[in-house]
Order: sequence, then C-alpha cells, then structure tokens
Amino acid sequence: MSTTPNEIDPRGPRFTAGVTLVLFAAVLLTAPSTAAVVLLAVQTAFFAIGAGRGVQFTPTAYVFKKLIRPRLSAPSHLEDARPPRFAQTVGLVFTVVALGGFLADLDTLGFVFSAFALAAAFLNSVFGFCLGCEMYLLIQRLRQGASRNTHASTHDSTNAAANKEEVTA
Repeated sequence: MSTTPNEIDPRGPRFTAGVTLVLFAAVLLTAPSTAAVVLLAVQTAFFAIGAGRGVQFTPTAYVFKKLIRPRLSAPSHLEDARPPRFAQTVGLVFTVVALGGFLADLDTLGFVFSAFALAAAFLNSVFGFCLGCEMYLLIQRLRQGASRNTHASTHDSTNAAANKEEVTA
C-alpha cells in the first residue's frame, strides 16, 4: 500500500501519543526540576517538527515506521495527515506555555498546561480520541458553514432585489 504525503497510518499518531503520555507523566513526576524542563524542551521540539513538517516526520514517527510498523499487518485504511498536524500545533502551544511557566518560576502554570497535554495524550493513546484532530474537524465544519451562509445570504439578497424589481414593475 503506497501512501501519499498527506496520508498516514493512523496507528503512528497513536504510538506518538503514547510516547508523549510517558514524557508528560515524567515531567509531572519530576517538576519543577531541570529534568522536567529538559523533557519539556524535547517534547516541544517533537511538537515543533510535527507542526512544521508533519506528524510523519517526528522522531517518534521514525521509530514507529522503522521498528513497529514492519511487525504489524498493513493498516486497514490511511488517514489524512492534516488533523494530526494541527493537533501537533495545539500540543506545541501547550508545551511552550508549560515550558515557559517552569522557566519563569510559574510552576502552577507549568503543571496545569503539562497536565492538559498529558490528558490529551492519554485520550489519544488509550482511546484513539485525538482532541486536536477533533478541533481541526470542527474548525473545518465551521468554515464550510460560514462559507455556505455567506454564499446563501449573497444569493438571497440578490434574489430579494430581483423579486423587489418584479413586484414594482
């Protein structure tokens, strides 16, 4: 099964979420400490790669591709890479805020944002529910709805003007 750059094995992001879960658990268990900041910096770099180049280019995706996927059967389907890439961007924002919190001695901020990221990673790795992906899909639906409404209201106002002309004529 060949893949295009915009299609990915859905098990890869789930594996990545598992690694992310472990990293954030270690952060929360060791924070505030230098080790926690280093782990957050590593995760920030992973998210930055995923957001910038795509989730399929992260170090964890490389591990999945080289060590895990060859031991699995072919995936039953491929998924669009855009929602997980958006999720990586959301993760990047949360990780940057957490990292900034710990670096600025705002430990509560670091703990809260690390805990949010851990919860999202937990949902994805354990249940296959990607919060960032769902946000992406919701935004797309809202954009499509707004686009349809704009088109419909323009169409309706054109029809209303035409109908007004017919009535007055």
